[in-house]
Amino acid sequence: MKQIKRLLKYLAAIILFFYATDILAQKHLHYSEACKKKIHEVENNLISWVKLDSNQNWNIYDRMKALNIKGVSIAVINNYKIEWAKSYGWADSTEKKRVTNQTLFQAASVSKSINAFAFMKLMQDKKVNFDEDINAYLQSWKFPYDTASHDKKITLAEILSHTAGLNVHGFDGYKWNDSLPSLKQILNGEKPANNPAIRSAFEPGLKFEYSGGGIEISQQLLEDVLHSSYQSFIENNIFKPLNITASNYSDKPVGNYATAYRFDEQPIGCRYHIYPEKAAAGLWTTATDLAKFVIEIQLSLKGVSNKVLTQKTTELMLTPYLQSSNAAFGFFVDKKGNDYYFQHSGLNEGFSSQYYGSMKGGNGVVVLVNSDNTDFMAEVVNSVATVYGWKNFYEFAQKKIIKVADSITDKYIGRYKFDNTDNGPSIIKEKGVLYLVDPNSPTKWEIYFTSEKEFFMIAAHWANQQFFTDEKGQVKGFYILGDNYKVTVNKSE
Repeated sequence: MKQIKRLLKYLAAIILFFYATDILAQKHLHYSEACKKKIHEVENNLISWVKLDSNQNWNIYDRMKALNIKGVSIAVINNYKIEWAKSYGWADSTEKKRVTNQTLFQAASVSKSINAFAFMKLMQDKKVNFDEDINAYLQSWKFPYDTASHDKKITLAEILSHTAGLNVHGFDGYKWNDSLPSLKQILNGEKPANNPAIRSAFEPGLKFEYSGGGIEISQQLLEDVLHSSYQSFIENNIFKPLNITASNYSDKPVGNYATAYRFDEQPIGCRYHIYPEKAAAGLWTTATDLAKFVIEIQLSLKGVSNKVLTQKTTELMLTPYLQSSNAAFGFFVDKKGNDYYFQHSGLNEGFSSQYYGSMKGGNGVVVLVNSDNTDFMAEVVNSVATVYGWKNFYEFAQKKIIKVADSITDKYIGRYKFDNTDNGPSIIKEKGVLYLVDPNSPTKWEIYFTSEKEFFMIAAHWANQQFFTDEKGQVKGFYILGDNYKVTVNKSE
């Protein structure tokens, strides 16, 4: 027993040494003065969808505090290289464990990009045909076609581009003490799986409909075709060639990993949820590892690297499957000005992720956060795009805030409700400032006025609001105004 205790103390000392060494190394990374200046600019230019006339942008630490962000890890790609990587805040605030560049985060749906990359490899090696009926490859489980598919067969191309007409948008994960389902139980929606059976919702090939369920079918297909575990194939055929060293699909990772937190900074009831749905949501990774993945795709597009995929295969991977959608195979392709970027985001309970990579020029960014508040990631990406001069990447609405008299704003205080519901938001005033409060959340959204009746909220992306009154000037409610919609919220008291 004494020998075991000494061994445990020895192992703990080793872990502590490497953890402390990692923090020290992160603080003393040898970046050029020009690079350090760029880092400082990124840290002090966080921007949302709205740009105020004061041109006062946010500091990263202030925004982390305001948005209840515990920890974040960032990697910036410039000219096909990782120019810098830096981490902020807590991997676990209770244990006072800081985020480092080696801290593992759940990548959530970014896992789907790795999955598609693997299938492009299989297609390139002629192990699968993207236009073949998936049941031609599925062996240990067959997809049960029914009338919803209208006698149309589902293909890998449709599954990877979310055009297969399948249900199950995403997965909730499992707590540590939950029984974990097998992959077949997930596909059939059988206990202990917490998702419905993965089945056809409508005819394949008609339109884009995001389906994490379909991606799990592809996981089963890969294992059936190769007679190998999903994880071992990814590690040997994707991670090793790209020198991706920390990423894994472990149900219970050890060492330096981040704890999950909700958008209100509260823990989720355990350190993190377990996602046996590896292809759709199960990847643990670092910002540096994901940046290596993005760079390899960029270099392959350029025709100077084929560690896994040829240039032709990579081009096909990043070609939207339907003209009406930006969904390619495991990636979304966005046009920003005259430039194109491939990207994917992810959201598990307590984790969010986002990466962008330019199709030309070798620019990109990876952001990993141990919170399911996604606003912060967008602000970081906007800052990187602005500081590094990604032309027309950052889209914003210009707003001029005005001061409205208390005699007017006091009339807006009260409870509101949406049509056909008894429950709705409230508008309160604290220290002369109006806030909209969601009854299902402790979050308060500050109200900014652009006229005596018109206002917006930073958290309500690309929407404007306008109070309306009756003929006597009594406040009756407000409208939520978007590009193609108008929602009425009535004042109830």
